[in-house]
Amino acid sequence: MMTMRRGLAAALILVALVCVKAQGGNNPCVREDAQKSCSACISTASECGWCLVEDYEKPRCDKIQNHARPDGCDPSAITSPQDSLYLEENVKVRDGELPEDAVQLQPQRVKIKIRPNKPVRIPITFRQAENYPVDLYYLMDLSNSMEDDKTKLAELGNLIAERMSAITKNFRLGFGSFVDKVVMPYVSTVPRKLKVPCRTSNGDPCEAPYGFKNHLSLDLDTSQFAQQVMSASVSGNLDAPEGGFDAIMQAVACENEIGWRSVSRRMMVFSTDAGFHYAGDGKLGGIVKPNDGHCHMSNNLYTESSNQDYPSVSQVTSKLKEKSVSIIFAVTKDQFSIYEKLAKVIESSTTGELANDSANIVDLIEDNYNKITSFVQLKSENVGKNISVKFFSRCFGEDEAETDTCEKLKIGQNVTFSAEVTVTQCPKDRKSWKQELSIYPAGLAERLFLELDIICECECENADNEIPNSPKCFDGNGTYECGVCSCNPGRYGENCECDSSEVSSKESDKKCLGNSTVPCSGRGQCVCGKCVCNPGYGELYCQCDNQACDYTEFGICGGSERGVCNCGVCECNPGYEGDTCSCRKGNSSCVGSNGMECSGHGKCSCNQCFCDAQYMGPTCDDCPACPGKCEENKACVQCAAFDSGPLTEEQCNRDCRKDLIHIQSELPNRPGIRKCQFKDDDDCLFSFTYQYMPNGEVDIVVQRTKSCPESVNVLAIVGGVVGGIVAVGLALLLIWKLLTFIHDRREFAKFENERQHAKWDTGGNPIYKQATSTFTNPTYSGKQG
Repeated sequence: MMTMRRGLAAALILVALVCVKAQGGNNPCVREDAQKSCSACISTASECGWCLVEDYEKPRCDKIQNHARPDGCDPSAITSPQDSLYLEENVKVRDGELPEDAVQLQPQRVKIKIRPNKPVRIPITFRQAENYPVDLYYLMDLSNSMEDDKTKLAELGNLIAERMSAITKNFRLGFGSFVDKVVMPYVSTVPRKLKVPCRTSNGDPCEAPYGFKNHLSLDLDTSQFAQQVMSASVSGNLDAPEGGFDAIMQAVACENEIGWRSVSRRMMVFSTDAGFHYAGDGKLGGIVKPNDGHCHMSNNLYTESSNQDYPSVSQVTSKLKEKSVSIIFAVTKDQFSIYEKLAKVIESSTTGELANDSANIVDLIEDNYNKITSFVQLKSENVGKNISVKFFSRCFGEDEAETDTCEKLKIGQNVTFSAEVTVTQCPKDRKSWKQELSIYPAGLAERLFLELDIICECECENADNEIPNSPKCFDGNGTYECGVCSCNPGRYGENCECDSSEVSSKESDKKCLGNSTVPCSGRGQCVCGKCVCNPGYGELYCQCDNQACDYTEFGICGGSERGVCNCGVCECNPGYEGDTCSCRKGNSSCVGSNGMECSGHGKCSCNQCFCDAQYMGPTCDDCPACPGKCEENKACVQCAAFDSGPLTEEQCNRDCRKDLIHIQSELPNRPGIRKCQFKDDDDCLFSFTYQYMPNGEVDIVVQRTKSCPESVNVLAIVGGVVGGIVAVGLALLLIWKLLTFIHDRREFAKFENERQHAKWDTGGNPIYKQATSTFTNPTYSGKQG
C-alpha cells in the first residue's frame, strides 16, 4: 500500500488510540498494519471487524463492539467472518467382537473453517474398548547367553497366551529372534565358526549366526508359539552389543511378513541381556550404506543385514510411531538403565526388569501391557508451522487442565478431551489456506483427521466483488474493494489521488511547513500538500502533542469522561477540575453520616476523602475499633448467599447489590479487609469480609461453608454413663476381691508359721493309767530247768 494510504490510516487510528488509552486497555485492531485491507484486519484478532461504508472517517478495522456504537459503522456494513465446525465422520466409541466394529476415538473426521488468532475447540472422546484386537510380537535375543531364557520362554508360552486372552478375546502372538550382522568384528568369520559359532550347555552345536529371523508370524493359534521357541536354536557372536535395532526395524517395517493387522493394538516385547548397535557402528565392519528403513525379508530372513548400517535411534523411533507399535523392553538388571533412557524417547514404550532366566516374563508382559493401556496420550501430527494444537481434559476430576494425558483408565471407560486449534497467521501461499492435520492416541493407529479451511480473505475481496479501475479511485487509478481503493502502481492516497512522482516536489513540501523548518513538524508525513500526522499529534502541521498531558489511573487527563488533551494541556469536561481533570467539583461525596466533612477524620480533596490513620471508607467513618459495616451488610449476605435472614427475596433483589457479593471457598487475607462473623437462622456461624473499592463501594466476599456446632449424641452419652457406672462397680468389686484374697493369704501364712513353731508339754498325766500291768517274781532267778 502506498505512503499516503498509510498516512491516512495512521490519522484515522489516532481517535481510536486515544479512546483505548483512556480505557486503560489495548486494541490490536487499530494498528496500522490492520488497516491495510479487510484480510489484514480479520487476521489481526478474533474481535476485529471491517467497515464497508464508503468515506468512513474512523478506523475501518476496529473491535466489533466499537463499530456497533451509535456513531460507528452501519451494522449491515460490518464484515467479520466467523468460524464453523462440521463433524463429517462421527461414529460413537464402542466395544466390538470384530476388529472393524471397535471404535476407540470419536470423532473421526472434522471440517473446520477457522479464523486466524481465534482458537477453535473440538470435543474428543476416547474409550479403552473391550476385546480390542492385540497383536503381540515377541522379539528375542538368541545369542548363546540367552539359552536358559529361551528354554523358560518356551515353557511359559502357553501361559502368556492364557493371560493375554483373559484381557482380550482377539489376541495374536508371534515370535522372532536376532543375533548380529554376519561380518567381522561382530561375529567370527572363520569358516568353521560361521557354521558352528558355539556349543550349548548340552554340548549341541549352535545355529549359524544371522541378523534377524521371523520364526512365527502373528497368529491366533498361540499354541504354535511354544513349539517355535523350543525349536529355535541359539547362536553366537563376538562383541557384547547385539543387532537389536536391525530386528526392530524389520519387524515393524515388514507388516505383511509379520502379519500386523491394520486395526489392532500393536505391541512388541524386546528381550535381551545386552546393549545395542546403532547408526555408525556398521563402519567397523566396512558397512557404510545407511539403513533405508524399508522391509528386506526373504524366506523369513533379513537379507540386507550385511549391506546396510544399523538404524539410528531416531529412525527406530520414527518407524515405531509411523506404524503405531508400542514396545516393551524386557531386559536384565545390568541393562535396565540403558533401555529405560531409550524408552523415554520412544513413544508409548516401557521398560521392565527381566529375571536371569526370564521366569518373570509373563508377569512382566501383563504388568507393562496394563501400564501402557491404562493411560491415553493424545498426539498431533502434520501440524503446520503457523498452527498450534493444545489439549485440555478433566480426566476423572472436576477441574479442567491443559493436558494431553489421562491415567488410570479402565477397559470400557470413556474419557473426554478438548483439542484447541489456533492459526497464528495466514500462510503467504494461498494453497496453504487449506490444510489437514491429525490427532491420534499414542500407540494406536486410529486417527482424527482435521480439515482446516483458514479464513484469510473477506468475501468482499473476492474477484467477483472487486471493481477494477473504479471511478471512485481518482479517475480509475485503483480497484475499489471492501469500501476502499487499492491503488494502481505509481498512485497512492485515500482515493489514489496522489501521483508518486510528485511526492518530493518543493511545492508539496512547502504547503506542509507552517512555522517549522521541517514538513509537518517532523511528526507526520506530507501527502499531496497536506500533513497526515502520526498517532498522538494534531493540528494543521502536527505541531500539537495530544499525548503530552499527565496520566492518571483512569487514563490521560483522567480519561475521556473527565477531559481531553489538547496540545499538552488538559481541557476538563463539566464537573471536573485540576491539572489532570481528576478532581470532581464540590464536596458532596465527602460528607459523612454525622454531617461533617469526612466525618471529622480526614480531609476532602477533589471531592474525595483522604482519611487519617486508622480510618477508612468513602467518608472516613470506619476504623478497626468502630462498629463498621458488618451489621449493615449482614442481612444482604444472608439472603444473597444462604437464602436466610429477615429479608424476603423481593427485598433482597431490591435493596442488596448482589453483584458486589462474591461467594468463595476461602476468605481473602489482605490489608484493608474487615472480617465479620454472625450466627445464622440454623445456629451456624457464617463469615464474610468487606473492603472499600476506589469508587467508594463495598466489595463483599462470603465464605461458602458455615461453621455449625456438632449435634449432641444422646445415645452415646447415656451409653457412656451406664458403661462408666458398670465399669466403676466392676472395679470396686475387683478391688474388694483382691483385698480379701490378700487378707486370707496373710492369715494362712500366719497360721502355718505358728504351727511349725509350737512346743507341746511332755509331762505325765496324773489321771492317765496304762492298759497293761507288769509284775516281778522275786524268787525267779532267770534260769531255766
